[in-house]
Amino acid sequence: MSTELAPLPDGDVESKNGAEKATHEEVLANSIDSGIASDSRVIKKAKRNVQIVTPTVDGVDTPPILSINNNKTSQPFTKNSRKSRNAVGRGLPKKGGAGGKGTWGVAGQVVDPIDEDANDPNYDSDNDTEEVVMKVVLPVLTDDELEKIMSPILTEYLENGEIHEVIDTLLDLNIGENRHRIIGSAIALAMERHDPNREMMSQLISDLYGEVLQMEDMKRGFDYLLESLPDLTLDTPEAPVLLGRFIARAVADDCLPPKYVSAYKGRMDCIHGRQALDKADVLLNMKHGLVRLDEIWGAGGGNRPVKYLKKKMLMLLKEYLSSGDMDEATRCLKELDVPHFHHEIVYEGIVMAIEESTERASELIVKLLKYFYSSSVVTCDCMNKGIRRVYEEISDIAVDVPNAYQLLDDIGNHLHAEGVLSEELYKDMPSRGRKRFVSEGDGGRLKGDQK
Repeated sequence: MSTELAPLPDGDVESKNGAEKATHEEVLANSIDSGIASDSRVIKKAKRNVQIVTPTVDGVDTPPILSINNNKTSQPFTKNSRKSRNAVGRGLPKKGGAGGKGTWGVAGQVVDPIDEDANDPNYDSDNDTEEVVMKVVLPVLTDDELEKIMSPILTEYLENGEIHEVIDTLLDLNIGENRHRIIGSAIALAMERHDPNREMMSQLISDLYGEVLQMEDMKRGFDYLLESLPDLTLDTPEAPVLLGRFIARAVADDCLPPKYVSAYKGRMDCIHGRQALDKADVLLNMKHGLVRLDEIWGAGGGNRPVKYLKKKMLMLLKEYLSSGDMDEATRCLKELDVPHFHHEIVYEGIVMAIEESTERASELIVKLLKYFYSSSVVTCDCMNKGIRRVYEEISDIAVDVPNAYQLLDDIGNHLHAEGVLSEELYKDMPSRGRKRFVSEGDGGRLKGDQK
């Protein structure tokens, strides 16, 4: 619907300006009402701001024009305006703020990582988010390096007997295919020691099987020893017999297959190798051989009875008092391989010196105990424990040796002067009090010894 306004009649424009405006507003209202009535339709009136604008051209007012503005305020459009460009919409951001260039997406949205193909030419490995694990790779040990490492490990094991420590140390090494050399180093060292150490080495080989060594490593290790027997015999003449015992013990411990010895029949050219295999064959075929092989090296160390150890120590002390050879006494004591029982040699030595009741015996025992203490053959704890045992039994010893207290006092003074007897033990040394008889009415009984 359009409404045209008739031009105003000619006349004084300035004097009739107000009347003309009112006349045109009335004409506009009447025209709208008449239009509604003529079309017989209900037309809802929109809320519009109707303005009558009188444009001015060259300083002269032109007929007024009806202007309808739908917005309350008209603002110019700028690049930062949120007003829709196509005059559609409410001016809200696209996609709730998730659209457009340089946007971060909807708040709280998690972007899934893009699976990159490693075979893609544009693949950048620096952007790889997979976890990288860094490991220390040790070089494989050579034969000489392994020999240098095994020597202190096995020596320490023979001193403390910690098998698990040896296993953990070997597992940390990169030995590679030279694991059979462990058997060679262990048995070569045991051949230079005594039977108690050989028993310990046999137990170590049994425990290494399955943890560090496999059956194939065991076979290669004993093959290596059989080939090395000519060189081993130069240092240890009984090496073939000892190796035969080790082979038989390994078969009894299920470290070697039973057919290992029989497989070499007719194939061994070395006379020393044949001697070792013959010894192993005899031990395996004897009656109840597998049971007896458990003690092929004897009951070593602390497995031997206490009475046996006491007897050996008494014989050692008697031989020493007869010859005065400290080196031989030290060798015999170490051969017993019972460092935890060395307090017995201290106790028996002091008691023997008291029973001998001679100045020479006391001097020799003091000299021996000083040597044991200074060379760490007998530890400080064993030395103190042995001396305290003498303190506790001196009253019983005095029954057979009346001057036992005086002799103990002389030996204690010498040991204290040599630094063997500590100040605390020296103060605790027992001494017999002065004897005195009570009145005759008590029957002349002797007062108890004062300690």
